[in-house]
Amino acid sequence: MSDEATAWLQYARENLEVAKMTLEAGLLNPCLQNAQQAAEKALKTIRVCRSMRPKRTHSIRDLNRELITAGFDTSLSEDDCELLDSIYVSSKYPLESVLPDAPPDLAICQHCVRLAEQVLIVAENVAKE
Repeated sequence: MSDEATAWLQYARENLEVAKMTLEAGLLNPCLQNAQQAAEKALKTIRVCRSMRPKRTHSIRDLNRELITAGFDTSLSEDDCELLDSIYVSSKYPLESVLPDAPPDLAICQHCVRLAEQVLIVAENVAKE
């Protein structure tokens, strides 16, 4: 695994760990921020491992679609991507709700952490190849 892939993977792992810690502490917005970041960095790990540039975007959907187009299954559905994209900006700033018409809740946070775990497992497996 390249140094670049190693760095992306380490950052993804750290974001996932923080997401879990903040979830346990009941800090829902930081949980969502870190779950989204873990998924994003895991997808960028996969890109680097597949000799693709790590694209400067925060869009889970765009990163996922490009990997699918390149023939790689990330395990994220379009709905998963939409959910993770919906929390990127709105979980960082109080001007908008985290999800359309709904504040963050425990179930949404748990689901987002599971999605981040799922794509991180895929990234770790790709990195081992």
